[in-house]
Amino acid sequence: MASAPVSASQSVLLPTYARAPVAFERGEGPWAITADGTRYLDFGAGIAVNSLGHAHPHLVEALTAQAGKIWHTSNLYTMPEGERLARRLCEATFAQRAFFTNSGAEANECAIKMARKYHAAKGHPERYRIITFEGAFHGRTLATIAAGGQQKYIDGFGPKVDGFDQVPFDDEAALKAAIGPETAAMMVEPIQGEGGLRSAPSRFLRLLRDLCDEHGLMLIFDEIQTGVGRTGKFFAYELSGVTPDIMSVAKGIGGGFPMGVCLATEEAASGMTLGTHGTTFGGNPLAMAVGNAVLDVILAPGFIDHVAQTSLRLKQSLAELKDKHPDVIAEIRGEGLMLGLKLHTLNTDFVAEARAAGLLVVAAGDNVVRLLPPLIIGETEVADAVSRLDRAAGAIEAALKRPAAE
Repeated sequence: MASAPVSASQSVLLPTYARAPVAFERGEGPWAITADGTRYLDFGAGIAVNSLGHAHPHLVEALTAQAGKIWHTSNLYTMPEGERLARRLCEATFAQRAFFTNSGAEANECAIKMARKYHAAKGHPERYRIITFEGAFHGRTLATIAAGGQQKYIDGFGPKVDGFDQVPFDDEAALKAAIGPETAAMMVEPIQGEGGLRSAPSRFLRLLRDLCDEHGLMLIFDEIQTGVGRTGKFFAYELSGVTPDIMSVAKGIGGGFPMGVCLATEEAASGMTLGTHGTTFGGNPLAMAVGNAVLDVILAPGFIDHVAQTSLRLKQSLAELKDKHPDVIAEIRGEGLMLGLKLHTLNTDFVAEARAAGLLVVAAGDNVVRLLPPLIIGETEVADAVSRLDRAAGAIEAALKRPAAE
């Protein structure tokens, strides 16, 4: 028998999330379904995680087949499926080396350590500082909240981890001024997800590459949210033509199964020698089986082209929606199927109204609502989602027109 949602007052979980009063029992493609059969069109996808939707048959088959074989052996032994997945990722990107993790934060920790170790191995251990950008989100570990620099995530957790110098987003003068003899790397999201779907201009990313080359720095791209087809390219760096030295990946690569990976060039990874880094569960056989299944679909001919075409239709429809509701929607942001609505009204109110209309969306910084649907959606789901967004915007407008209670 299915369990009902547990209220916040009854839960014994840490109260670190303001959870919506809805629980999902199962999913079918782009639909999340409650125990009583209520269906929600899922344009949150677990915050860009369920890249192929819910219960994708190829992923289910891969996971269940592996579950009947072996779940865990540890990295003390060879992982054939991990070797295969690593090679496929390297062949499809700029990278020559891969390290598997359980999450995006762990992939970023690996990237940070790799950049520092590169310089230490070259005889410059003093080069450990990393330049990051305002509005960034790189995870919730002590190091990655320091990298992100957002005070709301840092407060109360003791001294901020040293080694991160944050500068304004897309500020050339501040960026150049931040480079010093202790600088090891620059770390950036090509599109800030949590930060409000702010895209880094191609010229700015080219500047980062040029400065890193000039000063001998590592360029790290955090593609945890932008990667694996999300932007209409396999990875967002392809949109600008700017290639990083190190790249963190997670979310969509597991299609819903927890996994991440840090990818790097041979040179960038040269300091990560025997014993310098490790993980208990990273690269486990279950994750590797699912990761390979995800690539089977994402890298199939025509799939990423389909994402780009669907994105164009969705973006055009959102522009029309903005024109229809100018008092609610201020701006359309993002690339591919990583889109955002910058609002005039509270994004949390819009999220609630969208949910009431049967659509799941995700709030972000800068008063933005994120649309992060599964990459499998087509014209039917685009039209359905826009209709539900229209209803949500209409409800917000109606509330704005109602006289304030005395």
